[in-house]
Amino acid sequence: MTGGPDAFVLGVDSGGSGLRVALARVDDGERGTPAASTVLRAGPVRTGPSGIDADHLLAQVLPAAHESLAAAGPGATLAAAAVGAAGMATLGAQLRDRLPGALADALGVRRVALAADAVTAYAGALGQRPGAVVAAGTGLIALGTDLTVWRRADGWGHLLGDSGGGAWIGRAGLDAALRAHDGRRGGSTALLARLEAVFGPAAGLPGLLYPRADRPALLASFAPEVAACAAGDEVAAGILRAAAAHIAEAAAAACPPDLNGESYEVALTGGLFKTGDPLLVPLRAELARQVPRARLVRAAGDPLAGSLEIGRALARSELRLPPHPTLLFLPEGA
Repeated sequence: MTGGPDAFVLGVDSGGSGLRVALARVDDGERGTPAASTVLRAGPVRTGPSGIDADHLLAQVLPAAHESLAAAGPGATLAAAAVGAAGMATLGAQLRDRLPGALADALGVRRVALAADAVTAYAGALGQRPGAVVAAGTGLIALGTDLTVWRRADGWGHLLGDSGGGAWIGRAGLDAALRAHDGRRGGSTALLARLEAVFGPAAGLPGLLYPRADRPALLASFAPEVAACAAGDEVAAGILRAAAAHIAEAAAAACPPDLNGESYEVALTGGLFKTGDPLLVPLRAELARQVPRARLVRAAGDPLAGSLEIGRALARSELRLPPHPTLLFLPEGA
């Protein structure tokens, strides 16, 4: 167990909109204790043919870590580091190969965990208790564990899945708008009006959407418009009911299969749930129907808090979340 007033853990949260690096004391009490310092880096880490670019991530993390350690005082040392990254599970081979050695050489830290962002979202939301977390923004993934194995559902991207996520809702809303434009069944004049207010003439939408590299984000940007129309438009309300059913289905698949008949916690995290009651009311009903033993709870913290939670547990030799070759990678000796 590593501790003391000058022992810190490093937490990293690398996502689609940028990267955050935080430092927190090992002995700073319970989960949710604020970080001692946080440094933001704008823009996502590059992804290339070999997956997430380890050099680009290190070029952002190491200066931020050195800056934070210097601010913490001359005796500050790192007891552990936890790096959470979007795409770690499928695109993180280079990170798993390079980061443990690079962090040891540059920062002197040898206890390292490399986690998918869904895992850090889980740790931030529920800590190290069994249950499940649905993380939803542009995309959607559900992750659960009984502290023995992980169970993952969806998270396959906007072309193959992410059902019920922001891009899914936005695309469904735009489809309904274009149906109204064409005079086809299933259209919504309310959503057509919102399309034209946000993007301009409906006929110009393909030319705006298809050349974009950030198509999922553009689709997801229309999800709040769907929510705003739901109170007075049955088509929009139906889209959100369908999204709620998909989200509950993912939660049901990720939940632990059996905890001796006990209930378990399910937390919702991510920007999609800020849409509020138009989505949350049907979602609560679907969760009660599809996952009757689930107890819906508020997420205690975000993925950066989850990285620090994992780092503290690793430093204290108290990590109970199950290791996994790609979801929660612990290098030999960590």
